[in-house]
Amino acid sequence: MPHQGEQTVQRRAGVTVDHWGSARVDPVIPPVAARFLSRQRLVVISAVADDGAPWASVLTGPPGFATSPDDRTVVTDRVPGPGDPLADRFDIEHDLGMLIIDPVTRRRMRVNGRARRDGHRLLVRTEQVYSNCPKYIQTRTFGDDEAPVHRAVAAGTELTAGQRRWIADADTFFVGTYAAGHGADASHRGGNPGFVTVAGNRLTWPDYRGNSMYMTLGNLQLEPRCGLLFPDWDNGRTLHLTGRATVDWDPGRASAVPGAQRLVDFDVERVVEVSGGLPRRWTFGGYSRFNPA
Repeated sequence: MPHQGEQTVQRRAGVTVDHWGSARVDPVIPPVAARFLSRQRLVVISAVADDGAPWASVLTGPPGFATSPDDRTVVTDRVPGPGDPLADRFDIEHDLGMLIIDPVTRRRMRVNGRARRDGHRLLVRTEQVYSNCPKYIQTRTFGDDEAPVHRAVAAGTELTAGQRRWIADADTFFVGTYAAGHGADASHRGGNPGFVTVAGNRLTWPDYRGNSMYMTLGNLQLEPRCGLLFPDWDNGRTLHLTGRATVDWDPGRASAVPGAQRLVDFDVERVVEVSGGLPRRWTFGGYSRFNPA
């Protein structure tokens, strides 16, 4: 069915192509996508908790930890760990958004569907499968060392000074959104360090030119609650935020930020920091040539 939020955003952004967006995305996993999936080490997921709060998280493993046994199923042999905001969420079936991303080659694919836990595995029945362009992805190579498995969790409702610095220095984060009747979605945001600004408990980032499908903004049009994930690639930590986002369409405000089509403001409601949330380390390679200065 057509996604009303996407259509509203597309019209406001001046997109004139009819039937452009998630409604035209196929649920089948093509063979090339299945091969790509089987080689990856990093899967970002998003879902909604029992209280209605969306969260984004990450699963990692060696190549082959995520596979596609048939053209409508994805299986990961990892599930969210202790302290993760999505731990135990899939004991019964729920909507799930997935972003499978390769920071080495800047390739990525998105899978949205319904997921449930089967022991230590996550079983996903696909409803939307599609690839994305490589824009704004920074290259990173996988390190041979694996971080300690010890996990420590700190939770609260306010960002600490250290977490604000973490966000302000970030070149990559992920967004988890959902909309009733349209499911969950996980997407990538990238730019040069400083592209996300922090003032107290409010984050602001630019919305750069993309594929004009507006799946993230379309979901936010219908449901402003969303979850953010900031990986600490060097130290194996993950920062999970949930709150509410507002898209600011003021061209004057956007013109002050290089490359911004519009700005997104996000008010933090809850914070979860997990040490050991990213048990595999990545080494920075280079910035995307598409990143605005």
